[in-house]
Amino acid sequence: MLEVSSSTLETHKKQWSPLHEKLHRYLLINNSLLPKRSTLLVAISGGQDSMALIKLLNDLKRIYKWNLHLWHGNHRWRLESDKITCELSRWASQELLPFYTDSAQPPPNSEAKARQWRYESLKQLAEKLNCHKIVTAHTGSDRAETLLLNIARGSNRHGIASLPHIRYLVNSNNLSLVRPLLNFSRLDTAAICQKWKLPIWYDPSNESLYFSRNRIRHQILPVLEQLHPGASLRISSLASKFQQENQILGELVSLTANKLQGETGKHQLLRSSLILLSTTNQRYVIHHWILKQCHQNLESSMLELLIQRLPLLCGPGELNLMDGWMLKWDRKYLSLINKKSVS
Repeated sequence: MLEVSSSTLETHKKQWSPLHEKLHRYLLINNSLLPKRSTLLVAISGGQDSMALIKLLNDLKRIYKWNLHLWHGNHRWRLESDKITCELSRWASQELLPFYTDSAQPPPNSEAKARQWRYESLKQLAEKLNCHKIVTAHTGSDRAETLLLNIARGSNRHGIASLPHIRYLVNSNNLSLVRPLLNFSRLDTAAICQKWKLPIWYDPSNESLYFSRNRIRHQILPVLEQLHPGASLRISSLASKFQQENQILGELVSLTANKLQGETGKHQLLRSSLILLSTTNQRYVIHHWILKQCHQNLESSMLELLIQRLPLLCGPGELNLMDGWMLKWDRKYLSLINKKSVS
């Protein structure tokens, strides 16, 4: 029988909290998120949320036997970016955690391009490490902000169901992006950092009201929290409910799309059968079909234009999509064509 010393037990007790227990129980229920003995590549910025995530994962490592690797993306947006990278590297070394970093060349000129660069860098490193799980520190507060932004922008159901707990990355070898802290608020991660006196590297851009997300974070959500304490996590849970409903709806729409396929298979839908559906269901079927076949979210304006031109009386037509794809329709079929493969 394995004997555990009282000093070891006392150390473990000191490194355990209700928030450790919260994540532990969530991972037990959702055991495919971060399976035991997995290699985890954890993206860290040095901010409050990512430092809290590392603390939780490192403390739970004794239970789950994970192989943890840290990665930091240096966007080179600020004068102190290189200094932060060096300090993070030293801290990781003190914690005996493998640390990797990439510097953007040149610095990305938008948040969208920065995100794309980060994911490409993470995918390349994950492949080298034979890792199938990239872990990020998005919290329920982040998801609440995203949901409110998307509602304000007039997003569809898929936009409202933002930031899922797990998302498989396109063009990767079974690589998934995992967000284990979506049941945590920013107050939770602050409490973790404060309790264990974790170092935090602040990003001043997070305070700037120039960015829409920051205005929601600093001006709108605090009011909602005053009116209804816990509002952020309830708003975040709404995104989860939409994700579950979207999964059910997606399965039904997939069955419908399969029934409407033309003679040549998955890249064609029977136009005469498609227009028998209500316009609402036409939207769902076409959106799902395009997303599945060429991994594109068709913009609402383009989808509405297509629906208007779908009746047989409107005749043939075509619509250019991104990445060399094109929608083309004649009297019989609505077809998805990859112009790159044709040429």
